Amino acid sequence: MTDMTIKTTETSDVAFIRMRGPYSQIPEAIKTLYIWVGMHMMQPMDMPTAVYYTVPENGDDSNAQWEIFTPLKGEHPSREPDKKGCGIRRREAQLVASTIHVGPYETVGTTYEALAEWMTEQGYRMSGPPEESYLSDPKDTPPEEFLTEVRLPVEKV
Repeated sequence: MTDMTIKTTETSDVAFIRMRGPYSQIPEAIKTLYIWVGMHMMQPMDMPTAVYYTVPENGDDSNAQWEIFTPLKGEHPSREPDKKGCGIRRREAQLVASTIHVGPYETVGTTYEALAEWMTEQGYRMSGPPEESYLSDPKDTPPEEFLTEVRLPVEKV
């Protein structure tokens, strides 16, 4: 884990895919989204990010609700999700507590705990669902070297 900070994300148009079910679907969801982006002649501006809308109870993620998004180059009109679940929307800037997790995705929980504790000590509370921005390509990076930016939307207490 690297330094923790409070920062403001950028406003951008994003392509997204909404999902329900196990997180093991994340690689396939990312692939589907990036193919969809390419088919619509758009260019991603960054690596993919996951937003987690529900917290699985007892480790059971079979009904988890989440999405993957990627910022797009240029401006794009909003588009409701199609039959694949892909769409476009404007994502407004938000204030977040942020840090980088180094290591396998399965060990990111300790980073969340440390970031949440730090954020509280700084006088902030969560104001939205947590996010993970995947900064490494698992195809050419060993799991112990994965870089994942963990972001918690916050507001001052």
